[in-house]
Formats: sequence, C-alpha cells, structure tokens
Amino acid sequence: MKSVLAILLLTIGIAFNAEASVWKWVDAKGDVHYVDSNRPIYTWVDGYGKVYYADKPDDEDAISVQLVFVSSGTLDEVSGGKDEAGDGGYAYSGESAEERAEREKAEEYYCKRATEIYESYVNAPQLYRTNDDGEREYLSDKEAAATIGATKVRMDEICS
Repeated sequence: MKSVLAILLLTIGIAFNAEASVWKWVDAKGDVHYVDSNRPIYTWVDGYGKVYYADKPDDEDAISVQLVFVSSGTLDEVSGGKDEAGDGGYAYSGESAEERAEREKAEEYYCKRATEIYESYVNAPQLYRTNDDGEREYLSDKEAAATIGATKVRMDEICS
C-alpha cells in the first residue's frame, strides 16, 4: 500500500513540475498567437475582414492552422510575442523572404485601393447603387453616411 501511495505521489509531483510545451500559430492577418496546447485550431475571415478562430470549424471557410513548436516551458516565458527570427511575428509560418515580400506588396496594393475607394465615396457629390435593371438608385444621406462609415472601417482593417 505504501509503495502504491509513493508511486502516486511521485507521479503527481512529476506532473506538477513538468513544463508544458508552447506552440505558435499565425492568423490570416499575420498576427502571431501562442498556445500551450497542440489541439487543432481553426481560423476564418468574415466578409468584413475580421479574423475568427476556434477549436471547431464553425464556419464553412474555416481552415486548420499550422501549429509550430516554440519551446518547452510556459506561455509566460515566451518573450514579447516575437518569433524565433525576432521580427515581431509578421511572417507566416514557413513563408520564405520572397513570399513575404510578395504578400506585403499585395497588402500594400489592397490598402491603397481601399483608401482610393473610401476617398472617392467621401468626395462624391452623391452615392448610388445600381439596381438589377442597371439603373442608379441614389442613397439617402443616412444610407450614404452608413456606407462611408462601413467603408472607413473596412479600409482601417485592410491597412492595419
């Protein structure tokens, strides 16, 4: 009986003293996240560019993220949110320098284009949408303000 108790206490002591593993993953916007479990994580982006993630694929566009082992230890020991390269985690896992440059160029283009669209809405004398018959339907002041506001939010998300 004493030997069973000793083994049990030894096992519990080892479990409490054992260090966890820390894993990192990068979301669709390039933000680095650290977790202390290697359970599957799914991520997706909604129509407005907001990034979501969960432990179940709760959206038809959800994809499983790649977890990259960082270290044995705790989340508190992971220094400052930087990846091993020390560049702030802006590169996707497994992304080469050329791929990163290409992605950053595309992000710059989309930011510029979103800014142009926003500025054209702000400077337009009146906003309209085209109906199914190809005719213009002018927006009310309230609808135009809502459209401009939503476009600014989208531009800020793209350019962040």
